[in-house]
Amino acid sequence: MLTLTDAGLRVEVLDPGAAAELPLQGLRFCRGGYVWQVHDERLGPLLSGPEYPAPAPVPFNGQGLPESFRHRTRDGRPLTWRGNEGLAPGIGRLGLDARGEPTLVTPCAWTITALPGQLVFQTRDAGAGLAYELARQLELRDRTLFSRTQLTNTGAGPLVLQWFAHPFWPLRDGEARVRLPAGTRLAENPGFAVDADGTLAFRRPFRTADDQQFTLLELPPARPLTLTLDHPQLPRVEFGASFAPDECPVWANARTLSVEPYLTLDLAPGETRHWELRHAFPAA
Repeated sequence: MLTLTDAGLRVEVLDPGAAAELPLQGLRFCRGGYVWQVHDERLGPLLSGPEYPAPAPVPFNGQGLPESFRHRTRDGRPLTWRGNEGLAPGIGRLGLDARGEPTLVTPCAWTITALPGQLVFQTRDAGAGLAYELARQLELRDRTLFSRTQLTNTGAGPLVLQWFAHPFWPLRDGEARVRLPAGTRLAENPGFAVDADGTLAFRRPFRTADDQQFTLLELPPARPLTLTLDHPQLPRVEFGASFAPDECPVWANARTLSVEPYLTLDLAPGETRHWELRHAFPAA
């Protein structure tokens, strides 16, 4: 794996060109800049996953701090597809197998540049009548990991898709507490509750990896997302996005919790969009 180190932290990043790491990568998460784990030199690993601590989870489930460009919506509607040909930004060109399920035809090729405190991943690809250039930059500074993305539509028509972050944070004694922006609400559900100050907590414990809850947060409009959450080893973890999410699910099972900011992207030919995430791990 590729690594970044700073201030007692070591960040492990999957190498999209390493054959030994391909079994950890699938068709859901962007392969360039996929943060697999963050280690504290005294406390050990700080992130989780739906199957954690399994060393080789199902690629769809993943681990750590993955990010994704959706080539289909959550309900299966095609986005970056033309007939049986698809394009998954950050993954490669897709086709359909005998069961009609997406399969990787040709992975995109990445250029990786290591700079002081940074890793930069760059790729370009075309298929299904679409084309793009993508750059992913990870920077570790003062126990804060910055994840920056730049996407350019290099095709002749619009590029319409969704992007989301899926950070997997560990639970503390089987529970979670997340301080979201005041005014955050969510629909009635059996798994989560949000109080008047915007603090999210579990309504019940989740017993197994298959025992889970998904629902959509109603965040205050037009405000970039920031939150803090309890952590079993650190005083807290802080998470922030440079944008106001178009929607924001929250999901948990017995191993992990995730708040997932989404962007809906509709890029005209030649248009570029860029955004940033911030993950802070204050020292104990």
